[in-house]
Amino acid sequence: MNDVFYIFRREFYTIFRDHGVMTFFVLLTLAYPIVYTYIYSNEVVREVPVAVVDHAASPLSREFVRLFEASPNAEVAARCADMEAARELMRQKKVYGILELPEDFSKRINRGEQAHAGLYCDMGALLNYKALLQAVSDVSALMNAGIQVASLPYASQVQQEIAVMPVQVQEVKMFNPQSGFASFIIPAVLVLVIQQSLLLGVGTITGTVYDRKGVAALVPRNSHYRRAWCIVLGKGCAYLLLYFVMAYWVFFVVPRIFGLVQIGVRGDLMLFLFPFLLACVFLAIACSFLCREREQPFLLFVFTSVPLMFISGISWPKEGIPEYWLALAKVFPSTHGIDGFVKINNMGATLSEVVTEYASLWFLALVYFSLACFLYRREIVKQNNNDLS
Repeated sequence: MNDVFYIFRREFYTIFRDHGVMTFFVLLTLAYPIVYTYIYSNEVVREVPVAVVDHAASPLSREFVRLFEASPNAEVAARCADMEAARELMRQKKVYGILELPEDFSKRINRGEQAHAGLYCDMGALLNYKALLQAVSDVSALMNAGIQVASLPYASQVQQEIAVMPVQVQEVKMFNPQSGFASFIIPAVLVLVIQQSLLLGVGTITGTVYDRKGVAALVPRNSHYRRAWCIVLGKGCAYLLLYFVMAYWVFFVVPRIFGLVQIGVRGDLMLFLFPFLLACVFLAIACSFLCREREQPFLLFVFTSVPLMFISGISWPKEGIPEYWLALAKVFPSTHGIDGFVKINNMGATLSEVVTEYASLWFLALVYFSLACFLYRREIVKQNNNDLS
């Protein structure tokens, strides 16, 4: 244990002496969750600009446009005489949708026929499309109800309600009542921040040693560095101590600042996050052997953030992801960490209800600890053989 404590002190000193490493371990972990969450702090898209092309120019069509503009999701930014002028506004990104009402809009309604309204959306932003589609659907349902009630002048209020809505549907939005994008995606981002910052920081430390002092400096000629498990445990404790503080900021303080969903028991969440941090630390130590230069972690690990987000199953249903990608995703602690964190923090699950993810994280921590010990043991053996030769 003296060896472990000695390595722990040296690694802790190395962390705070290197400004680049501190950037990844502290600055990135402090700032990135704040910046990312602030960008999406509005949760939902409101007042999407739309161009209206009203060929009917009738009271009913104007009523439709008035109700559409009254929706919080849409804003009539322009009224155009034809579709070409509206398309030009969309090409210039002045509007993100076009609402077109045909000439026979009112005539069809007055004849008791089905009328049509066209909505054209810029699919470059799916949230804009969702907002505009919701606005048009709400307006259509409201006008349909009014037309049906008007066709039953002698019906009682109960009969009118049954005619308008024979089956009443009550929508209950669980775990994300405001349908907010931040409440949906930020939990996964917080988990990835921890894993990716550790990969970048530990990789920078190892790459700096290789780059400036050579391969032999990775395991100093020091009696405290003779056992591989002592090296891995000493380094791991240094990273783990720092990330206990950073994880509390990321997982508990940032969501509270922005009012995100937090309904899980804090004790269960902290017990779940402990093996997650262990797995991330030992993964970072093992992967750091891929870094032969100080800048190499950027090339190796930064680009993996987006793929890891996709294959985790948080942004796209797992049922729609090929099996080989799902198998690859299980290799990374972030996949199990995202699943477990969302279930506990956002859905109120207990630790016993995420036992699969919990056990998987402990298994990955053991596997990556063994792998890191093997890699350091190989360096020790190489160094001993060089000394003998």
